[in-house]
Amino acid sequence: MSQPKQGVTLRHERANRIYVAGPMTGIVDFNFPAFNRAAEMLRSKGYIVENPADHGLVEGAEWADYLAYDLTRIGLCGSIYLLPGWEQSKGAQLEVMIAQRLGMGVIYADEEVAA
Repeated sequence: MSQPKQGVTLRHERANRIYVAGPMTGIVDFNFPAFNRAAEMLRSKGYIVENPADHGLVEGAEWADYLAYDLTRIGLCGSIYLLPGWEQSKGAQLEVMIAQRLGMGVIYADEEVAA
């Protein structure tokens, strides 16, 4: 008899979840509009989206606080969607490295996203 899984999300359960990554720091409105447009487009194609802009601004939170939370969300996903300028973002660079190490799909904003 197998043990019930205890909080472990298996690869097939993550397959339809996608994490949006890109630059925020130093960008007007923290680039939330671009994150939200991407999330809306991905949801219209049937994905469950982890969008860092969804948590908005949290009083007292610092960069490391946001990143620590976001890193817990990326592990629930099967793919990462990269907004333009992600290469200049320290947080997005780390998220991409984690996504690659986890064997997640990497989709760039200029690529066609399958439904």
